Amino acid sequence: MQQLISAKQVLIGPAQQRIQDGAVLVQDDTILAVGPRHHVEQRADTQARRRDFPNSTVLPGLINSHVHLSFDTSPQFLDTVQQTKDADLLLGMAGRAQRALAHGITTVRDLGDRGGLSIRLRDAITRNDLPGPRILAAAAPLTIPDGHCHFLGGTVSGEAEIRQLVQHNARLGADVIKVMASGGQITPSSPPMWASQFTATELAIIVEEASQLGLPVAAHAHGTEAIAASVAAGVSTVEHCSWQSANGPDRRDDVAKQMAEKGIYACTALSGNWRSIMERLGPEGTEAMYGRLVWLAELGVPLIIGTDAGLPGSWFDDFVGTMELFEYLGFPNDRTIDMATTISATALGITDHVGRLQPGYSADLIVVDGDPLTCLAHLRHPQLVLARGREFHSEN
Repeated sequence: MQQLISAKQVLIGPAQQRIQDGAVLVQDDTILAVGPRHHVEQRADTQARRRDFPNSTVLPGLINSHVHLSFDTSPQFLDTVQQTKDADLLLGMAGRAQRALAHGITTVRDLGDRGGLSIRLRDAITRNDLPGPRILAAAAPLTIPDGHCHFLGGTVSGEAEIRQLVQHNARLGADVIKVMASGGQITPSSPPMWASQFTATELAIIVEEASQLGLPVAAHAHGTEAIAASVAAGVSTVEHCSWQSANGPDRRDDVAKQMAEKGIYACTALSGNWRSIMERLGPEGTEAMYGRLVWLAELGVPLIIGTDAGLPGSWFDDFVGTMELFEYLGFPNDRTIDMATTISATALGITDHVGRLQPGYSADLIVVDGDPLTCLAHLRHPQLVLARGREFHSEN
């Protein structure tokens, strides 16, 4: 079936490339044509479903590059993920994925679950068993005994176990290998957030094994030493990338410049709750937490947007809230939209079919009222969401 979607403007990706009075023609799950309305209309079948949005913008679906679908955002999320049966947890994950989709997120990268459930959900969505966004799944992240998120089942010790778990996750069907290069705050038994969990040699082994299997590596790294070791190992993305040490913030220009030179992306994994966090942190804490984004960008480090959705305060339906942080920091809106679409697609290795409105690409698109280039808030309530050409209604 064909769908002809026309609007006041089309942002084809990158966002600066816009078509006034444009249209997108979709054939089943694929984009067939994009361009000025009068040109695209001529290519549509007489039976095509035609929808016009005269005051709206069509743009690629949004990409949340860091979520945890197995976490339910409640204060009890740790108990829930550890105690809930697979079938019930999977049902909750499907609901959370659909909540994201309803708000225009057509792709999510799940960076750590229990038992590979995100892979099962991904495959069910791909088969059209149920609606949902495209999912890139990591399965259980590699961590040390009693380390950060050890309860997800990814504990390893030594080279042999490291290689075995990378291979195991690959056999499950993982799209990416996740490693907890530093500690984290939600696991009391783990090292502190700033402390490294793996040596530089072990991180290199993880990247080597994953590369042989054709998989990228995403490194959870709050600590500066963990960031430096991850960059040296050649990971694809550094998650959080918060530059912490035992003595406070420790930004290193040389390491950041290496990230830029190697094309390693920083996914800052920040929630949309940043306004209240700023109030608690005060000016100095705010600069340490959020000023690093401007610093990284100035040094040429490519940034992508993730929210760590699933943790308390990080909701699946508030991706735009995190995008608005970049607006607050002075990033141009077109650049922020690119970070949430075209740049993320490149970082995640799916740029050949996702992240742009282009013939032959997957029909992942949203229609929003108004112009998000002037105000990102226009992205909050999509008028239309297509994921692989399928229209999603939140009541599904």
